[in-house]
Amino acid sequence: MLLYCHVSFIIALVNKQRILDQFQESAELNIQAAASLAPPVAEAIDLMFTALSNGNRILACGNGGSAADSQHFAAKLVGRFERERLPLPAIALSTDTSVLTAIGNDYGYHEIFAKQIQALGQAGDVLLAISTSGQSGNVVAAVEAAQERDMRVVALTGNGGGALSSILTDVDVHICVPHERVSRIQEIHLLIIHCLCDGIDVALFGGDTE
Repeated sequence: MLLYCHVSFIIALVNKQRILDQFQESAELNIQAAASLAPPVAEAIDLMFTALSNGNRILACGNGGSAADSQHFAAKLVGRFERERLPLPAIALSTDTSVLTAIGNDYGYHEIFAKQIQALGQAGDVLLAISTSGQSGNVVAAVEAAQERDMRVVALTGNGGGALSSILTDVDVHICVPHERVSRIQEIHLLIIHCLCDGIDVALFGGDTE
């Protein structure tokens, strides 16, 4: 019993330190990345504001946690972020299981986003492409499909940007988190998404959120 209590005490101390280390690393990355990421985030807000002002919409895609981020972003635009306002047109391409499984079965997982962009995307629309590594093949294919339809692209990546960084053009926006750890990159991606939502609201509707 004493041995069990001793081991439990040590585990609790180790876990507490690991938790503190996680918070510390995340806080340091937030501060370090702010200066380098603020300009491309501002550029992305302007790009999305222009598209929405012109009657266009934003499509978003990603895998796993990045799929959840794309859905979170679309939900905040169609619903609301921090103020009551008109709904804004945004679609997450990871939500329709019938479409995803049909395309995946008939054409392969590589095409699950690209086919939807070919069907739904219009010139002037914006694609928010999210990949922590920049290496996701279906996100790369989505960007290429968007570019073929004269859409603009905002890419959220990390760790150098991978394959996505090499196909983005001068009219696209690359927001690359300067870190290698997936969890840290995802945390910054969520903060960036909130910055995008806030910036779009202010650009379209003016003033503060209060």
